[in-house]
Amino acid sequence: MVRITINNLQNKLPIPEAGIKSLVHRILKGEKVKRTSYINICFTDNKLIKKLNARFLNTPGTTDVIAFNLSSRTSAALLADIAISTESAISNSRSFKTSPAKELLLYVAHGILHVLGFDDHTITQTRLMRKKEREYVDR
Repeated sequence: MVRITINNLQNKLPIPEAGIKSLVHRILKGEKVKRTSYINICFTDNKLIKKLNARFLNTPGTTDVIAFNLSSRTSAALLADIAISTESAISNSRSFKTSPAKELLLYVAHGILHVLGFDDHTITQTRLMRKKEREYVDR
């Protein structure tokens, strides 16, 4: 069972809920996640994500995605919270010549992959994450 909750705390961009839920299901299936999953995705503005970034990651400034795996090592279920800045999606879509909607999907994929244990601290890790993001979003 997969339960996906979407919270829209912004008004800059419409949120394609059905497409987001479909993407999350594709990633979980593709990464062979078989356990029950509860995933909360919150779409916010830069002001709130900046506060979250400072409070939980001790990092000043805004970011596009923050992902938290809240599961314990012995937990039978996958528990996750993901925060996504729609303002970053709008801004980055101009820079990367994509649509804000596609940026949102890439951010969702990025957040889910982080929750599943993927990192982007090295060039090799970043390349793998980008490859997987594109594979899942472009399907």
